[in-house]
Amino acid sequence: MAKVRATRTIENALRHWGFRLIAGCDEVGRGCLAGPVVAGAVILDPDRHIPGLFDSKMLTATDRDRLFDRITRDALAWGVAHADPAEIDRLNIHHASLEAMRRAVLTLAPVPDMVVVDAFRIPGLLMAQRGIVQGDRKCSAIAAASIVAKVVRDRQMSKLHGDDPRYGFDRHKGYATREHLAAVAAHGYSPLHRRSFRPATLFDTID
Repeated sequence: MAKVRATRTIENALRHWGFRLIAGCDEVGRGCLAGPVVAGAVILDPDRHIPGLFDSKMLTATDRDRLFDRITRDALAWGVAHADPAEIDRLNIHHASLEAMRRAVLTLAPVPDMVVVDAFRIPGLLMAQRGIVQGDRKCSAIAAASIVAKVVRDRQMSKLHGDDPRYGFDRHKGYATREHLAAVAAHGYSPLHRRSFRPATLFDTID
């Protein structure tokens, strides 16, 4: 996948139409076997440009940490929220992700008058919204939200590894790597695992 820098073109167009507080929103951890799905929401300051914003998946951990510090310092507002494995199992991952994004937006102060979201519209928000396909690659506010969410989630997973080091959460962050699948086959699911996520390769090896 080509590394494409996110731009402020979409936000600038929305400001032309009268919107002033434009929040980007995205989530990470949707495809993991374990851990929460974490959503980030960010209102960037149009007068404090942050260079080098990319979709978080295209950045190194070092670059994400550096940008996280810059975003959380210079943004007008930022927030995170999550849905834990039990909520994911209860709602399904799609609805749990939308709920985490809704919560993240509602943490913002000042309150945005427009929300731009990677791919989806978020139910239950009263402000205007726009879903943007591949928004984390195109829109700087969404890219910033993806970076904030990714850094927060990765740090959470490293902390959870300290609580239960059997699965290697500090390395794969809950994704279905060969190492993770082998650990689940050996130890079964932990309370951090999503019971509704059962890879076919594990059907015969876990309870």
